[in-house]
Amino acid sequence: MSKLQELVEFVAKSLVDHPDKVEVREIEGEKTTVIELKVAPEDLGKVIGRQGRTARAIRTLLAAVARKQNKRAVLEILE
Repeated sequence: MSKLQELVEFVAKSLVDHPDKVEVREIEGEKTTVIELKVAPEDLGKVIGRQGRTARAIRTLLAAVARKQNKRAVLEILE
């Protein structure tokens, strides 16, 4: 498990009511790494936050860690 994947998993599990249902997958591309986050349907609002603020904050953290590793990362929140 990469640092990017661990980061998203840690943050998501800290936010939700059902941490056992958090799934994080990493898809390596040529230039970009896609991190897919799947949570329980009732926890989706907690991960996205009001007007997407929480999701934006997670994406900002992810981008900062990725940049440190000279990578580009994108977070996709799946329903």
